[in-house]
Amino acid sequence: MRSHSVTARQPFIRSPRFTLRLSATRRGARVARHLAVHQLAEWRIPYDSDASRAVAAVVGELAANAVTHGRLPGRDFRLTLLLRPGAVRVEVTDARPERVPPAAVPDAPDPEGDSGRGLLLVAAHAERWGCEARDPYTKTVWAEVAAPGASGRVPGGPVIEGGGVRPVVT
Repeated sequence: MRSHSVTARQPFIRSPRFTLRLSATRRGARVARHLAVHQLAEWRIPYDSDASRAVAAVVGELAANAVTHGRLPGRDFRLTLLLRPGAVRVEVTDARPERVPPAAVPDAPDPEGDSGRGLLLVAAHAERWGCEARDPYTKTVWAEVAAPGASGRVPGGPVIEGGGVRPVVT
């Protein structure tokens, strides 16, 4: 006799907020960038749009900085995307509140250097960016990227049906 298991489809609530914890590794930073672009597509911001490419660059840089400069053994980093009218806010939270990025982006990095261009990239793609410590254990670096046509409302209604494994959406 064969038995079959039936998995009930769970409703997924669409939200203008996407939050995910990732391992503080280079792979985690890469995954953050890919999932951010996928989430924008869910919000109907196309993969090939300027906004999607800008968010991918900003997420990639902020996640790489969190992994490189904000890492503590055994601690993850958190990626949060917020859909707002005309913009997407990217937040990357790491475990090193004492390592705050400079308030201003350096004018020109060393042309021979291997690093120092990341915050220039963030500043080039973001309308605004900054850093805040919300508690004594973490810091959040954020950037707001223009997304013309983004309404701040999630397309397709409040609930979609789905199954399988999905990132945590809050």
